[in-house]
Amino acid sequence: MPSTAGQIIKCKAAIAWEPNKPLSIEEIEVHPPKAHEVRIKITHTAVCHTDAYTLSGKDPEGLFPSILGHEGAGIVESVGEGVINVAPGDHVIPAYVPQCKECDFCKNPKTNLCQKIRISQGNGTLPDGTVRFFKDGKAISHFMGCSTFSQYTVVADISVCKVDPNAPLKSVCLLGCGISTGYGAVVNTCKVPKDSTVAVWGLGAVGLSVIMGAKIVGAKKIVGIDTNEKKFEIAKQFGATECVNPKEAGDKPFQAYLVEKFNGGFDYTFECIGNVNTMRQALEAAHKGWGESCIIGVAGAGQEISTRPFQLVTGRTWKGTAFGGWKSMDSIPKLVEEYMTKKIKVDEFITHNFNKIEDLNEAFDVLHSGERVKQLFLRMFIFFERLYIP
Repeated sequence: MPSTAGQIIKCKAAIAWEPNKPLSIEEIEVHPPKAHEVRIKITHTAVCHTDAYTLSGKDPEGLFPSILGHEGAGIVESVGEGVINVAPGDHVIPAYVPQCKECDFCKNPKTNLCQKIRISQGNGTLPDGTVRFFKDGKAISHFMGCSTFSQYTVVADISVCKVDPNAPLKSVCLLGCGISTGYGAVVNTCKVPKDSTVAVWGLGAVGLSVIMGAKIVGAKKIVGIDTNEKKFEIAKQFGATECVNPKEAGDKPFQAYLVEKFNGGFDYTFECIGNVNTMRQALEAAHKGWGESCIIGVAGAGQEISTRPFQLVTGRTWKGTAFGGWKSMDSIPKLVEEYMTKKIKVDEFITHNFNKIEDLNEAFDVLHSGERVKQLFLRMFIFFERLYIP
């Protein structure tokens, strides 16, 4: 096949034309990468609740029309001028949290929140303020700097991470968001030490990743919390020592029930739901004097958290995390290596496989259903088997 570098590529993409409507699978044009940009042939992508949140219209930064998707992997097709970190043929994972290594945030070891392209990314464009996606001449917005629901995408060079070519892309695409976030909250944000006690609200992919991380660091007690008891068995497979349904508390506030049941509460608690009420529960179930509570779940627009100041005065710490504190360019290749050496689980998060981009709407339906144990709101991937250039 002749080289497509420098040419417009026609391919299939799932377009979100308007909120709360199914994605439309259509042929689009993907224009060549400009300076410091990379065009990627996406081979696999996962479906995440963040994509569903934006599609619902509840995301205050949601833009339409756009091409969603931010947990993906693929192969570099071509690069723009000045790109030195990847080359055509490299296996890569696009990162929604970039790493320029130059801004004050990148240079600060306390954060991973690179700010170099934050404004353009939020505006649904590439750093120069323009887009590379077009449908019948109409510009289509980018999403989270990734847009993996397209057979080809273009991203900033500081948003793409080269990974081991021996790693299966169908698995490591999941390291672009949820698994890395939960695991990193344990090892980076909270630095949970051995023999700690841990509680996790929400047993979806992120919650299970927290449990996995807590087991890896040697926590002595790991309690999974969810109203869906069908998730308890798999939580224990990931490392939970026991599970609790909040309904067990009866009329008693759930946090008070936990403090009483677990000897004053937990050393570390993690909220992986995105509910402001459970965020408060998690904070107040952290142990007096030294307990730390980490917010991972993203609440709805305009919602606020609350607690009595006395909860903090008496020694609890409230914190949050984004992408688990990982500096993407440095860390994603290392996470892939940890998967390859079986230190962390990835394959175990995949519950459904779909073979073509036309299945994306069905994948969203499965994501939302959660009726069977195997679904569990975990990740699924779409394998873009029929990549083509007309």
